[in-house]
Amino acid sequence: MGKKIELPVTGMTCAACAAAVEHDLRRLEGIRSASVNFASEKATVEIEGPVGVDSMVVAIKAGGYGVLTNRLDFAVRGMTCAACVGAVEKVLLGLYGVLQVSVNLAAERASVEYISTVVGFDDFRKAVGEAGYTAEQVTEEYADREKEMRDREFRDLRNKLAVSAVLSAVILAASMIRIPVVSDWTVLFLLATPVQFWAGMRFHRAAWAAIRHGTTNMNTLITVGTFAAYLYSVAATFAPGVFPSGIARSVYFDTSAAIITLILLGRLLEAGAKGRTSEAIRRLMRLRPRSARVLRDGDERDVLIEEVTSGDIVILRPGERIPVDGEIVHGYSTVDESMLTGESLPVEKSVGDRVFGGTINKAGSFRLRAVRVGKETALGQIIRLVEEAQGSKAPIQRLADSVASIFVPVVLSLAAVTFLVWYFFGPKPAFAVSLMNFIAVLIIACPCSLGLATPTAIMVGTGKGAEKGILIRDAEALEISHKIQAIVLDKTGTITKGEPEVVDILPYGGYDRDEVLKHAASAERTSEHPLGQAIVKKALKQGIALEEPGEFMAIPGGGVRASLNGNSVFIGNLGLLEKEGLDVALLREVEERISSRGMTPVFMAVDKSVRAAFSIADTIKEGSVEAVRELKEMGIEVAMLTGDHRNTAEAIAKVVGVDRVFAEVLPGQKVEVVKALKREGKVTAMVGDGINDAPALTEADVGIAIGTGADIAIEASDITLIKGDLRSVVEAVRLSRLTLKTIKQNLFWAFFYNAVGIPVAGGLLHPFGGPLLNPMIASAAMAFSSVSVVSNSLRLRRKKL
Repeated sequence: MGKKIELPVTGMTCAACAAAVEHDLRRLEGIRSASVNFASEKATVEIEGPVGVDSMVVAIKAGGYGVLTNRLDFAVRGMTCAACVGAVEKVLLGLYGVLQVSVNLAAERASVEYISTVVGFDDFRKAVGEAGYTAEQVTEEYADREKEMRDREFRDLRNKLAVSAVLSAVILAASMIRIPVVSDWTVLFLLATPVQFWAGMRFHRAAWAAIRHGTTNMNTLITVGTFAAYLYSVAATFAPGVFPSGIARSVYFDTSAAIITLILLGRLLEAGAKGRTSEAIRRLMRLRPRSARVLRDGDERDVLIEEVTSGDIVILRPGERIPVDGEIVHGYSTVDESMLTGESLPVEKSVGDRVFGGTINKAGSFRLRAVRVGKETALGQIIRLVEEAQGSKAPIQRLADSVASIFVPVVLSLAAVTFLVWYFFGPKPAFAVSLMNFIAVLIIACPCSLGLATPTAIMVGTGKGAEKGILIRDAEALEISHKIQAIVLDKTGTITKGEPEVVDILPYGGYDRDEVLKHAASAERTSEHPLGQAIVKKALKQGIALEEPGEFMAIPGGGVRASLNGNSVFIGNLGLLEKEGLDVALLREVEERISSRGMTPVFMAVDKSVRAAFSIADTIKEGSVEAVRELKEMGIEVAMLTGDHRNTAEAIAKVVGVDRVFAEVLPGQKVEVVKALKREGKVTAMVGDGINDAPALTEADVGIAIGTGADIAIEASDITLIKGDLRSVVEAVRLSRLTLKTIKQNLFWAFFYNAVGIPVAGGLLHPFGGPLLNPMIASAAMAFSSVSVVSNSLRLRRKKL
């Protein structure tokens, strides 16, 4: 009997589908049998040979079906460099049922795509633990525990650094200046041993765990380097007879102690800096209250926020932060929604209005019915999106990962070659010089800076974006955004407010304005189109009583057809009326006149007789003109897309400053506009409301959904702008460019540092009159290389967008 696994299969609609999946699975080499249950939507597969789950998934997808996968993010503690990242990814990818793994060093997180019927978190924890690290699930309480763990680690580093620094200072002083008793080698041994085994134990423990699993990391270099100096010195002190005659004896307790001290200093500075890279997430989390006042069984009770459920009545008093998303059922107030919208002015709220968790109740008291709680709130979704983005990997990181995977073995080899070259061809004392150069090569090499170059910048960039109301789905979207060459702006709701108003009514056939308005508004009564709603709003504002239409049908890109009191009513553009057989020749001039003023002409016909022309205008948003100008200054081509008449579109484009206009575009044709720009070889972004424009957003290289407050379609876009302001698009592109510039600076420094530092440490400059590098100097350089990368990333926080 072979091993049996279950795969959850999606997309099957009948027994024939199940048979097709069975057939595709049985064709794979290594599968003994496959049985698919259509009712339970599961495939039971018996394996007798080396066949991966990924091969089964590919086979099922090739047949037009899918496999239900899960994604889990969890914390990984104990990683110190890019080689550790590679080790964790390797053990997780080695688990049967795991499809994809992404590990982020700066965030200390792993993201795993897997099939839950085959493998789970217990397997992940065991595998990560056996590799020498610790896996922990991220829960609601984890953020607090994570901060506590970071603080505890910081204190531990600080305490060990303090003791190590004092002991190392004494050892250094005694090694350079003859101090009675202290300069005795035995005393130096007693001083150096606590530094080597107590202060440096974190490095040695991690190095040993890596060696047990056949891998190496930065801790391996530190351990080999410091023990080389320490054990040589111990032998020189207590067993001098082991050295061949002619080799001068000396001790290097100062070298081993100083290396550990300086690396501890670097780790301490790095820990503090890394803590600040995730400050944005912690600030967002602090917006959530710890408790809420709810009404239960007629009594007011203070309960933990986790105990609030959908449907609970929550009581808010002035000055309190709203705990959940909900709808006001009693009372009136003003609410500060700046954390969502960026608008500083409080918003008036009354019965029936929605309010959002994390915002602040300013003036009045009210009661709300909880609608979304916990992770489902707008704030919870924002936090989730930022966490996912911070844990993702940018394509630019692949080069660093490739180098990191072979970095430590290569450095160990170079160090060995350095020792042999200096021992056989170097000056006297050959062994001492060889040993010091060997240690210098090991210690100066820094895979840390390679591992931190990209993720720290991504963390700071996405966090800064969240604070500005720019939610970036993942690191890839952030990277592509810096290459944007063309941006397509959907007019309604993006350039304009999306709240059109009827400006003028031109009746025909002797009908008065109120009469045609009543007909049009009654026909549009159930319409969801902004133009139809504008006509209804105009009628209601004038106190006109509306009638219920007998029939109603929306015509995409054209208008509406309705029946009213037995009459057939058509409302829409001239194209619709022409299709219905009306003579529109005389209306062309009216259409041109209205559209040339930047307004949209809408016509109404009753029983094939034209009754009215409506002039509808949509106000341009504040900031749209400025945003378009700045995008053009950044070298980006700006195009506007709209279903409006060409004259209307061109009039608005002229005001805003857009040079390229796609007018009279039906909803289904928006994708074609994006494809056309991409065919021109341009990296294209599409900016829309995230709902009506979903296909075009998906087709674009970067889909940008622009919303207001919590009315955002996070799932539909690569970047979601919480504010309804087009200037946020400019900020998003600038943020991407700044982040990518920072990543490139970090990677250049990381590669340049190692490319220059390792040859110098190996003594390459010495034959040309250059110095030999003291291992203590090498350790200081290594410690500060990773700190400089993190510090450079933190500079992003101070940049203006």
